[in-house]
Amino acid sequence: MLSKLKTELKSLSDKGRQNDGFAGVEAVERAFTLLNAFNDGCTALSLKELSNRSGLTKPTILRLAVSLEKFSYMIKDSAGLYHLGPMLWRLGSLFRQNLNLEVIIKPVLEELSKKTGESASFYIPRGKFGVCLFRINSKHLSRDQVEAGDIIPMGLGSSGQILKAFLYGRGKLATQIRKERTYVSSGERDPYITGVAAVVTGPGDEVVGSLSISGIAARFDERAIESYRTLILEAAQTIERSLGRPNE
Repeated sequence: MLSKLKTELKSLSDKGRQNDGFAGVEAVERAFTLLNAFNDGCTALSLKELSNRSGLTKPTILRLAVSLEKFSYMIKDSAGLYHLGPMLWRLGSLFRQNLNLEVIIKPVLEELSKKTGESASFYIPRGKFGVCLFRINSKHLSRDQVEAGDIIPMGLGSSGQILKAFLYGRGKLATQIRKERTYVSSGERDPYITGVAAVVTGPGDEVVGSLSISGIAARFDERAIESYRTLILEAAQTIERSLGRPNE
C-alpha cells in the first residue's frame, strides 16, 4: 500500500514538472539564457528585445524576471526596460578577487610551448609598459631570453604592439591589429627574434593581457607563422572562456 502511494505521488510530481516546464536545471538554464541576452554591451532591453535575443517567450521571461529581480540579478526601470542587476557586479568583483591567473594561464602556455617547441609568454599592461607575468621557456638552446618580471615598452615586439593597439593605439596598424587580434613581430626587439602574439580580453572587452610565442627567426618560416597564429588565437580564446568572456 505504501509503495503504491509513493509511486502515485512520484507520478503526480513528474506531471507537475512537465506541466510548468521550469523545474530544476531547465529553469536555471533559461534564467542564464535570459541574462546572456545582454551580450554586446547593451545596458537596457525591452521585453520584445529580450524575447528575440534569448528565444524565450514573453510569458516565460516575465516569470523568470520576477525571481531574477527578487535576488537583484535583473532590474526593471520605470520605462519598462530591463537591466542587469547589482548582484552580478558583486559576484564579478568577488570573482576577480579570487581569480588565480596562474592556474588558468600556465597550462595554456605549457601546451603552446609543447606544440610549437618555442617559448610562450603572457604579458599584462602596466602604464606604458608590458610586464611578463608568466613564461615557459623553450627547450632549444638558442632562444630569446625573457623571464617572468621582465618589462617591455608598449609598441615594440609582438606583445608590445598588441597591448599598445588595444589600449592606446591609433592609425592603420593599430586598426589592423584590433581587427585580426594578432600581430607578428620580426626583428623589432632583437634582429634574430620573431614573435606571434594575440590579445586576451575579459568580459566587457577589457584588455587582460597579451599571449605570445617567440623564438629564433630562422625557425619561423611563413608556414610556421600561420600555424602559430591559429594556435595563439585558440589559446587566447581558451583563457578568455576561463575568465568568463562569453563565446561569440
